Amino acid sequence: MPPFPDFLRPLVMSGPSGVGKSTLLQRLFAEFPDKFGFSVSHTTRLPRPGEVHGKHYYFVSRDEFLKLIDEGAFIEHAEFSGNFYGTSFMTVREVSGAGRRCLLDIEAQGVRQVKNTDLNPVYLFISPPSLSTLRDRLRGRGTESEASVAKRLAMALKECDYAKEDAHDLVIVNDDLDRAYNLFKRVALGENVDSDRLPPLDD
Repeated sequence: MPPFPDFLRPLVMSGPSGVGKSTLLQRLFAEFPDKFGFSVSHTTRLPRPGEVHGKHYYFVSRDEFLKLIDEGAFIEHAEFSGNFYGTSFMTVREVSGAGRRCLLDIEAQGVRQVKNTDLNPVYLFISPPSLSTLRDRLRGRGTESEASVAKRLAMALKECDYAKEDAHDLVIVNDDLDRAYNLFKRVALGENVDSDRLPPLDD
């Protein structure tokens, strides 16, 4: 993939499920409808109510996904809770080709894979202020069983451990949505901001 000009360098967001990444992205797209584009991931999981193919995800069969892996279509891919998720080179090219900065929402496992490509993005980690806050947010969704919440919290600890290895260029702690969004917006617009410190997540 050819290099991107600085203002179009992709922005890779990562952080635990339930930390508020989708909310931040929705606010950004509402405020700047023409500046950014979201890399729509492929997944083998079934759509949730209200999710639209091609907008929220490309919903494909397991066989289709495995075929795309064999074709080298993905920048990164991972399996979680029995389903595959992947980011394709095609979707990033489509966004940048339209003159927009591409935003990617990727798990820690995927971030490691991206680092082995020539994508050269900016890496941003969104952290919860505490594990108990994240637990409350996941339960508040009303879509997760206790077993699923426990699995996602275990995954969250692994993601935060990876973030402690200085794997990201910047960290934003989502302890206050307005504050976090203001920082996120400035990062997305290419401004220099001071990174938050990762809170200890051992409660």
